[in-house]
Amino acid sequence: PMVLGGPLPHVMAAKAIAFEEASTPEFQAYAARIVDNAQTLAKACIDAGLTVLTDGTDNHLLQIDVTPFNLNGRQAEALLREAGMTLNKNTIPFDSNGPWYASGLRVGTPALTTLGMGSEEMQEIGYVMGNVLTNSRPLKVTKGKNAGQWSKISYKVKDGVLEDAQKRAENLLNRFPLYPELDLEYLQKAFG
Repeated sequence: PMVLGGPLPHVMAAKAIAFEEASTPEFQAYAARIVDNAQTLAKACIDAGLTVLTDGTDNHLLQIDVTPFNLNGRQAEALLREAGMTLNKNTIPFDSNGPWYASGLRVGTPALTTLGMGSEEMQEIGYVMGNVLTNSRPLKVTKGKNAGQWSKISYKVKDGVLEDAQKRAENLLNRFPLYPELDLEYLQKAFG
């Protein structure tokens, strides 16, 4: 009831496998590393000048309020994506920007932990996020009915900040490749 539903044996089988995996000591250790990484990342973000809601985390996620930078979540998401980081905008409690623009970011550590990253890498990621957001600002709208107001989409980053962030992100991904078993050189020759 409530989880099995109709005649979908493949879904039932998938759940059985997932429950079996989740009951192993290896998975429990992995889950603990995810939480440790999230807590380390939260502290690194706070140290970098970011406002982490709840001043930390007890699970795999943290939420960051980007309004102290006069940015909205959509701008912050785009900035960090341009820097080489994948995360998403998210509403925060009492969000005045609504869900389309949002006022926060949602950051998780499961994928990073799966790649093998640990405390040192979480500190690096927190620093990069803080550096990018601290050195960014929205642009003013120059045309139309909103001329003179702060843009909810466009932004400006200090020279060199994004390039530095991209290099740091690339360094992390080179040390912790997404698919280490793939021979990229071969694939580029064969399909490039």
